[in-house]
Amino acid sequence: MPVLDVQHIEKHFGATRVLEDISFSLEQGQALAIIGSSGSGKTTLLRCLNFLETPNQGKILVNGETLFDADDPATQREAEVRKKRLHFGLVFQSFNLFPQYTALENVTLAGELLAKERPDFKQNKKTILEEIRTQGQALLDRMGLADRAGHYPHQLSGGQQQRVAIARALALQPDILCFDEPTSALDPELTGEVLKVIRSLAEQKTTMIIVTHEMAFARDVADQVIFMDGGIIVEQGPARQVIESPREERTRQFLSRYSEN
Repeated sequence: MPVLDVQHIEKHFGATRVLEDISFSLEQGQALAIIGSSGSGKTTLLRCLNFLETPNQGKILVNGETLFDADDPATQREAEVRKKRLHFGLVFQSFNLFPQYTALENVTLAGELLAKERPDFKQNKKTILEEIRTQGQALLDRMGLADRAGHYPHQLSGGQQQRVAIARALALQPDILCFDEPTSALDPELTGEVLKVIRSLAEQKTTMIIVTHEMAFARDVADQVIFMDGGIIVEQGPARQVIESPREERTRQFLSRYSEN
């Protein structure tokens, strides 16, 4: 059973059809890279998976459980949206950290808010919060930021901020970690440190979806690649096959233009 099964997703904004008949699956421990030109629908797809947008058609299943079905209003109740988002961790293009909180506080905030809903929270508040902060510090350690826990976002480089964002996305132990062009807001010299972290996560068999413009990285790190154009999946398959020997002319043209840039 795949950890993620996306079936015939469509998204329209008025008369504009942004996603059309998007279907794919992702196995536990796999990394999927999504490539394509600006406006091809990549970010909208991630937003649908994270329930920041509501698809007009299709289904989304995680571990066999139907999280969204366009034909079933019961799966679209607003009260359920937050629970559904817990299945996905999202790392945005622009770090999206809270400037008033330290690195550690950014990482632990969501866990602390959720902990308050536990029936035993008042009774075990100190122990629960200590556990969350210990886990948060361990994630920062994992990101190479052990000595930056007390720093605020403005005291961190762009690469450090994005690594805090990755730690925050991992904090709630999502089934799938999603990256929306995680290096696009970084200077070239900082891109490598973020890609190194993502490469490490792939080596640890973290299940990931990575929207990226880093073709060599996608080829070397991803198990599967999807090429999107005009809101549809033009080609999908093993990473090296799609990037080095694409079958579709549109894929070849995109990769040729990209290599020229």
